[in-house]
Amino acid sequence: MLKKNTCLSEKTILVTGAAGFIGAALVKRICAENPGAKVIGIDNMNDYYDVSLKEYRLRELEAIPGFVFVRGDLADRTAVDGIFGQYKPQIVVNLAAQAGVRYSITNPDVYIQSNLIGFYNILEACRYAGVEHLVYASSSSVYGNNKKVPYSTDDKVDNPVSLYAATKKSNELLAHAYSKLYNIPMTGLRFFTVYGPAGRPDMAYFGFTDKLRAGKTIEIFNYGNCQRDFTYIDDIVTGVVHVMEHVPSRNEDGVPYKLYNIGNNSPENLLDFVDILQQELIRAGILPEDYDFEAHKKLVPMQPGDVETTYADTSELERDFGFRPKTPLREGLRRFAQWYKEFYC
Repeated sequence: MLKKNTCLSEKTILVTGAAGFIGAALVKRICAENPGAKVIGIDNMNDYYDVSLKEYRLRELEAIPGFVFVRGDLADRTAVDGIFGQYKPQIVVNLAAQAGVRYSITNPDVYIQSNLIGFYNILEACRYAGVEHLVYASSSSVYGNNKKVPYSTDDKVDNPVSLYAATKKSNELLAHAYSKLYNIPMTGLRFFTVYGPAGRPDMAYFGFTDKLRAGKTIEIFNYGNCQRDFTYIDDIVTGVVHVMEHVPSRNEDGVPYKLYNIGNNSPENLLDFVDILQQELIRAGILPEDYDFEAHKKLVPMQPGDVETTYADTSELERDFGFRPKTPLREGLRRFAQWYKEFYC
C-alpha cells in the first residue's frame, strides 16, 4: 500500500462540477473529514437534467462553513483563470463534464465545449498556477466494445463507440501530455456506472423509477442482455479521496501520472438489476405491492453508442490503497429508493 503524502486539511481544493452528483458528494466528504480544508466549487448549473436537483445539492453545500461556490463555465477561459488567480488552489478535482452517451449523438457541440475546451482550460490554468495535483474524471466508456473483461487500465482503448467516450479518451491523452511536458502530477479516474441518492436523472435506475411511478413503460436495451458494473456513490467518493491524498510519483516513463478504474468489480445483468429495483421501490412505498411490472417492461434492441458489458479490474486500486468498492447493489438501490421517497413523494 502507498503511504499518504498529502494532508487535505491544509489545502485549498477546487472541485469543478460541484453541484453535480459526484461533485456534491465529494465536497461534503472533504469538508466533513478535513475541517481545515478550503473548498472552492464551480458549476455552470446547466439544464441537461432537472436544475432543481442541482439546486438541492448546492443548498446542502452552501450550509457548510468555509465552502465557496462560484457559478461559471469551464469553457470560459477568463472565468477559469479568474478562479485560479483569486483562490490559488493547490489540488484540483475536475468532475465537470457533459455526461451521457446517447445525448452526445444528438448534441455534440456541448461535449466539445465542456469536455474538450473546458478541460483544456483547466489544464492551462493548472500549468501556470503550479498546482500540486490534478485529479480528473474519465469514464468506463473509453473501453468501448473491448472483448477482454474485466477492463484493465493497461488495455488498449482506441475504439470509442460514442462521442462522449471519445472526449474522455481525449482528456486522458491531453492530461498525460501536460503531465509530461509541464511536470504536473495528475491522476485520471475511470468511473463505472455511478448510482445512489441524489443521483443523475438520466441514469437508468433513476429514469426507470420516474417512469414506473408515472405508470409509463420502461425500455430495457439489448433485450436485457447487458451487464453493468454499478458503483455506489459513497464508494466512488472514497476512491477519489484516497487518490487525492496520494500525489503520484513518476512512472516508468518519468511522468508523474496515474490512471485507475473505480468500479464495483461485479457486473450485474440488467434484468436482475430491474428486479431488485422494483422490489426496493415497493419496499420504500414508492410503488404499490400489486404493481404490474410485466405490463410496464419492454425489451428493445441495443442503442447506438451503448456497450454490452462494463466490468472494472480494480486490482491496482486495491493494491495501492487497500480499498475496493463493495456496496451491494440491493443496499445501494435501497438507499436510493429511500431518498427518492423523501425527495419526490
